[in-house]
Amino acid sequence: MEILKEKLEKQINNQTNELTISNITNSKFDILKVFTIFSILFIIVLTIIFSIITIMNANNKNIINGIYVKNLNISGLTKEQAKQKISEYINSSIPEEIKLVCQDFETSISTSQLEIKFDADEAVEIAYKFGRTGNIFENNYTILEALFSKIFINPAFSINKEQLINSLKDISNKLPNKLIDSNYYIEDNNLILTSGSEGYSIKIEECANYIIDNINNLTILNNPLQLILEKQYPSKINIEKIYNELHKNPIDAYYTQNPYKIHPSENGLDFAISIDEAKNLLNEEKEQYSIPLKVLYPNVTTNMIGTEAFPDLLSEFSTNYDASNRNRTTNLILASNKINGTVLMPGDTFSYNKVVGERTIAAGYKEAPIYVNGKVEDGLGGGICQITTTLYNAALYANLDIIERSNHQFIPSYSKASLDATVVYGAIDFKFKNNRDYPIKIICFVSNGIANFKIFGIKTENDYEVQLSSKITKTTSSYIYSEAYKTLKKNGNVINTKILSKDTYKRH
Repeated sequence: MEILKEKLEKQINNQTNELTISNITNSKFDILKVFTIFSILFIIVLTIIFSIITIMNANNKNIINGIYVKNLNISGLTKEQAKQKISEYINSSIPEEIKLVCQDFETSISTSQLEIKFDADEAVEIAYKFGRTGNIFENNYTILEALFSKIFINPAFSINKEQLINSLKDISNKLPNKLIDSNYYIEDNNLILTSGSEGYSIKIEECANYIIDNINNLTILNNPLQLILEKQYPSKINIEKIYNELHKNPIDAYYTQNPYKIHPSENGLDFAISIDEAKNLLNEEKEQYSIPLKVLYPNVTTNMIGTEAFPDLLSEFSTNYDASNRNRTTNLILASNKINGTVLMPGDTFSYNKVVGERTIAAGYKEAPIYVNGKVEDGLGGGICQITTTLYNAALYANLDIIERSNHQFIPSYSKASLDATVVYGAIDFKFKNNRDYPIKIICFVSNGIANFKIFGIKTENDYEVQLSSKITKTTSSYIYSEAYKTLKKNGNVINTKILSKDTYKRH
């Protein structure tokens, strides 16, 4: 009985196992069928989407969706539309001035000076190529990627960094709490030393890069930028270094013949006290110190070089004066003596008022007739404009550049119209420039009713024969109008004629 029971249970178990295995097998088959169906459907959908994207991309002439330049969406735009939209966006994001602040200090930098440029054209070309430069699979992948995750393009950016740095340096010098470094200057034969004070300066390179980043990110509109500062301390006064910079021995003037060259004299400079005495002055804590100086004069000045160094007479001009008028004659002599011997190096400018100086009683000038508001009155230094006129004509005949010249109120007796020159100390000057390749020397004298000026130098192949002329162009009941001309000739042939001046004189 027990044996029969065991056989029966074993048989039932075998049948049960067979049934379970059969069910599992059927279940796996069903899942595989479903997966296969879904896979096929997924492939079909992907194929359809791929085909749609391929067809759309093939017919699309605009920028694909999901493309941004900076934060600006340019999806679906043509190239021209995108360029215009980007330009408008960038222009609207850059103000006329970049505001910079530091505590209560505010300033700005003009953006027009910085030459800010964004390459919208290049950015659009890059944007347009997305989805077009690879094979069909790569292009479609790019289109899907842009659609779901967006693609950002930063256009090429340039700026005049040198100008920005220069602007920041200028601003740094204007900070209200800026560093004042120790310094020195000369005033009335005294060396003035200043100890300076601590302060702040802009960290130029770091601040420039910070501003550039904000411009590139278009974050400067209505957004004042903080200046980046650093604290600095003034350097200590180095009296020995200052002495070495200032001290200079005088140099005598001399000239050489081969090659011909004038070496002008130079004054020297030295402390009027010893360096140790100067150091002792600095022991006291002060904001400013004063050290006396002395000028060291050369033994031979430039004006002392003889006429042998100026072998050629370049021009000469004379005017006549009334020697019986002693006061006026004295004034002529004083003015001419100041000018006599003056040497001008190439490029130097002669200033009549600077060379002759102020006409004062202390300088020996006398009262003599002058023109005042259209009337003849006695005035200090009267008559010296005859010296100006004589020198003016000599400079013209030497073909020198006239820098500044004014005519008299009336045509003077010693000159033709438009060939005169007047001066008033502190108001009207007469200036000319040595435009020649070599130095020139002015020699003049006033004697026996003649004021004579000669200009010496070295003649060259580039020199011309100079002719001067003038004419009255119009007269009225109150005025006389005139013009002066300079003609240049070479080997007897006229090279050119130019007008020197057009002048108006009052009638006596």
